[in-house]
Amino acid sequence: MPLPPAHPQRQLKHQRAIEVQAHARPDGLWEVDAWVRDTKTRPTGEGEHRRPAGAPIHDLHLRIVVDTSFTIVASGAESRATPYPGHCDRHGDRYAALTGLNLLRGFKRAVRERLGGVAGCTHLTELADVLPTAVVQAFAGDVLAVAPDGDTRPFQLDRCHALAADGEAVRLHYPRWYRQPHANKVSDNPAPAGHAAAPLSS
Repeated sequence: MPLPPAHPQRQLKHQRAIEVQAHARPDGLWEVDAWVRDTKTRPTGEGEHRRPAGAPIHDLHLRIVVDTSFTIVASGAESRATPYPGHCDRHGDRYAALTGLNLLRGFKRAVRERLGGVAGCTHLTELADVLPTAVVQAFAGDVLAVAPDGDTRPFQLDRCHALAADGEAVRLHYPRWYRQPHANKVSDNPAPAGHAAAPLSS
C-alpha cells in the first residue's frame, strides 16, 4: 500500500506527538499514561502568552488505572501547556468521569457522552480514543494469550484483516487455530478470551 508521494518542497508547519506508556503494578492493576503534544515551527500566541517556535501549544497528560478485565478504576488529567492558560486547564477533575468505564465495552461512545463538547477538552477526549488498543497491546503476553500453540485461542485472531482465522497468516503462524473459509464461524469482532465481545470502536 504505497503512500502518496511527498512533495519535494513541502514545509513542516505543525507536529503532533502521541505517547502511551503502560506500567504493571504489584497490586495487579495497571497504570496507563497518555500524552498529546502539539508544536509549530513558527512562534505562536500573543503578548505574555507568546511562544517561540517549537514550544508546546498543547502538552496534555491523561492517566488511567485499569484492572485486567479492562475496567478503569481511577482516572484523571493534567494540562501542562495550553493555548489559553487559565482557561483550557480549568477542567478540574472531569476526567475522573472515565472511572467505571470498560475499555472494550462501548468505551468511545461513553467518553463522548460524559466528556464531549464543552464538557471536556477536545484533545484530552480524543486522546482517550487510543486507550483501548494501547491497553490490549500492553496486556498482550502478560494478561492476554498470544502464543500460537497454547491452550487458549490467541486474542488477536479475527481482530484485523491480516489475522482472519481463515486467512493465510493464521494458516502459517497459528496453524492450530486456522479454520477453512467455509468452517469459520467466529464473529467479526470477538473479545479476548474471558471477556464479553464488544467492538473497540464503539
